[in-house]
Amino acid sequence: MNDTSKNNSILITGATGTIGSELARQLSVAGFNFKAMVRSFNSIGSLKSLSGSELVKGDFNDPQSLSEALSGVEKVFLLTNSTEQAEIQQIALVDAAISAGVKHIVKLSQFAADIQSPVRYLRYHAAVEQKIIASGIDYTFLRPNLFMQGLLVFRDPIIHQGKFFAPAGQAKVSLVDIRDIAAVAAKSLTEDGHQGKIYNLTGPEALTHTALASILSAATSREIRYIDVTPEDMRNAVLSVGFPEWQAEGLLEDYAHYARGEAALISPDIEAVTGKPPYKFEAFAKDYAYLFSA
Repeated sequence: MNDTSKNNSILITGATGTIGSELARQLSVAGFNFKAMVRSFNSIGSLKSLSGSELVKGDFNDPQSLSEALSGVEKVFLLTNSTEQAEIQQIALVDAAISAGVKHIVKLSQFAADIQSPVRYLRYHAAVEQKIIASGIDYTFLRPNLFMQGLLVFRDPIIHQGKFFAPAGQAKVSLVDIRDIAAVAAKSLTEDGHQGKIYNLTGPEALTHTALASILSAATSREIRYIDVTPEDMRNAVLSVGFPEWQAEGLLEDYAHYARGEAALISPDIEAVTGKPPYKFEAFAKDYAYLFSA
């Protein structure tokens, strides 16, 4: 382990989100101190009860607050909310990190990030990766595939209709559990040897959405079916529940990427970094079954 990681030289951005909060929990359990950047000290959830955590205010749209949050920081976990401003906000953090003398950025990117991709999310992640490389700061890029926990977006129709809908066809996707993503992030932040690395983070198997439905059915002891729909049907559905236009279009681009079979690769990187095999979807389904039950 790196001795500097025992003090507050680690900053977690996106600390109140699903991955950021899990990373904070894992660092706390392992005995590491860290700073958790939040926009407000209200609604900080479990962060306030974690040993080793120091809450600091920071706003990606406020360069001065970023400078203050980065004071004394050597390593940053970079994650922002999924918004239209994500690329601009992450680049602002990189600029602030350069000025603050940050030594290492661990960026949560996305599987298949590519500046030429037809998927907007993959383009923006690639653009931020390029900015970090150009900065000269040591980097580790974590490129996870579709999150298993992302299926919670279908929780309402699963509970009330026993169905979920997506335009994925019968393409296979190597979904990954966020607990594994956080574990790789924790290792990357607290151990040497991860600088200059790009890790593809996937589960141990590639599954169709039909298979996901079958596994969820077994875990919840109720029939759950996957219904393949057209992209236009999904677009109308997510707009009807309040998704902004840009997010709806980005989601459809993601699903077109899945439907083309471009997300089926199975990577050994999680086990190589953590020494443990990644979660199978069956384990996720068992652990989260209560959230999919009426």
